[in-house]
Amino acid sequence: MRAADRDRGAAVVDFVLIMVLLVPLVLGIAQVALVLHVRNTLAAAASEGARSAAPLGATPADGVERTRTMIRRALDDRYADDVAASLTTIGGVPGAEVEVRAKVPALGLFGPAVSVTVRGHAVREVEP
Repeated sequence: MRAADRDRGAAVVDFVLIMVLLVPLVLGIAQVALVLHVRNTLAAAASEGARSAAPLGATPADGVERTRTMIRRALDDRYADDVAASLTTIGGVPGAEVEVRAKVPALGLFGPAVSVTVRGHAVREVEP
């Protein structure tokens, strides 16, 4: 029996064995990227909402509306359901805080979800 005959069909086995390892690895990396993208987008929207609630005459409702608008532009509407804003103090200075809570899919786009909570802060303008 020649060496070429013994190796016949080995490429298929090698391909299958490598794909069994490689496909879940690539899908896992893509899933982590999706979760981080959603979390970072929510954090950016919360920060922008806090800055919208910070100017003189603005209210926390302005911050909530701005945050929801930013989330809806970048992601799905379901991520903008639980948004809250409040007036607070940051290091003894008046400030605004926007908090966003959302469930991010942990396995695929429609799989089980992980809760994510992000907050954005901004220093409020006050009358002199």
